[in-house]
Amino acid sequence: MSRTHAEELVALKEIAGTLNVSNDMYDMLHTVLPKLLEVTGLRTGWIFLMDEAEQTYQCVADAQLPPALSWGEKTPMCEGSCWCVNKFWDRRLHHAVNIINCKRIEDAMEYKWGDTEGIYHHATVPLKAGEEWFGLLNVATPGKTHFSEEELALLESVGYQIGTALKRTSLYHAEQNRAERYVKLGEIGRELGIVTDLHKVPAEVVEAIGRRFPWTSVSFFIPEQDQLSLRAVYRDEQVATKWRTFSPTAIEPIGEAIRTGQMVKASAGECGTLHDQGIPRFRQAIAVPIRSRMEVTGALFLTSARAADFDEKDQEILQSLADHVSITMENARLYQQRRELTKLEERNRLARDLHDSVCQNLFSLTLMARGMEALLDKTDPMAVQSLREMQKLTEDSLKEMRSLIWQLRPEGLEQGLLTALQQYGEKLGLAVQEKLEGVSQLPRYMEETLFRIGQEALNNVSKHAGVKNARICLKVTERQALLEICDEGAGFSWGEAKPDSLGMLSMRERAESAGGLFKIDSQPGKGTNISVLFHL
Repeated sequence: MSRTHAEELVALKEIAGTLNVSNDMYDMLHTVLPKLLEVTGLRTGWIFLMDEAEQTYQCVADAQLPPALSWGEKTPMCEGSCWCVNKFWDRRLHHAVNIINCKRIEDAMEYKWGDTEGIYHHATVPLKAGEEWFGLLNVATPGKTHFSEEELALLESVGYQIGTALKRTSLYHAEQNRAERYVKLGEIGRELGIVTDLHKVPAEVVEAIGRRFPWTSVSFFIPEQDQLSLRAVYRDEQVATKWRTFSPTAIEPIGEAIRTGQMVKASAGECGTLHDQGIPRFRQAIAVPIRSRMEVTGALFLTSARAADFDEKDQEILQSLADHVSITMENARLYQQRRELTKLEERNRLARDLHDSVCQNLFSLTLMARGMEALLDKTDPMAVQSLREMQKLTEDSLKEMRSLIWQLRPEGLEQGLLTALQQYGEKLGLAVQEKLEGVSQLPRYMEETLFRIGQEALNNVSKHAGVKNARICLKVTERQALLEICDEGAGFSWGEAKPDSLGMLSMRERAESAGGLFKIDSQPGKGTNISVLFHL
């Protein structure tokens, strides 16, 4: 391998030309290694690429390996450790060096894996560029037991060229991968853009993300009372949507992300509770908060089997995913608010029509029956009896019609939300104490949503609390409206209550579909506090 300086420059130029042919890392290495052997006159070589995060290595290119090293589908090059690999992990291999005792070659000779063809020693060269380390270049030739300082310097120059090329291809693939991810992000945005049912958003989100990214699972959490509610999980190409609740301390990375509004990474062994709830074990995970209206309204939890995932380069795309989810949730809320407003307007129109037509006709019929009864008096007892029955039937129908109208358009809302709820509570036999803080005209859909939730809450007090008193407080500011319904009754344990019991599911759905936040605080023997918050 002894060469003049001019010959070395020619060799380096030829190798540099080979390295610049392709942006495919593996093609480039498979091409440059034979070229290196050709211009240096060496017989064999192999290249290891190292994965520091996984602490693994891979023989990605080799040329003219002797039978002893290519035995068993090149098993000696794929398994075990050796001096050069250990030095690489320890960051103590800074220059090209002679390897006097190669464990791979020694093992091949000891276990008689094949002929080494006179190769007993090799030189190893770190492949790096600046502060980035990529792998190892190893070269050998039969009978050569020592590489001179000049030969090692040439190999080190070649190693630097290969390391620089690896960095270039790494950057190229990183940009290519980034572009592909943004294409996927655009697809996800278009797919989620047509979701209008707020309750289907978690399942649609995890499926849209899970189908396009190589993560082992995607989960969607929503804060609920002092718990975190798992709404949907995507894994193994399937979506599970059974709701489960967790204490934030049991799944701290997710709780911290929701609490701080920052992404939080988790390593293997954390969030052990989740493994029993459909989320696979992972080596690396990250909780990504979802913001809406200046508040954290949920979190994505992404898991991976690779320890190197979710680094700083990934967090830009993760934030974009969270933004898309936030927009999807907001669009679904607005759509459902428009739908609720349309339904409200239609109910009000129907209530007016029923009142102005059917109710008036029934009332007129009642008066006519009374008039005819007075005219006939005792002259025709059977006719009088029939008119009385007609009058009774008409009055009953009028009461039912008024009840129907009241359901379509709650009576008393014109006088204010608290007044309407107080009157409703009195009909249930409750003494309702009301309190108003602030004055503001609420949107009609919001006022009726609060009324319907208040109705259900007062029904719960009447049926389950075991008391006859309730407190209602409405706090209105320029930015938000908060309705609270409290009692000091029996209360219940939230962890033991089913999501659809006590009307909680319908109240939550009604609040969330209108864009509000629903919360229940209760303990056995200490009463129940229901609150609904709307941002104005």
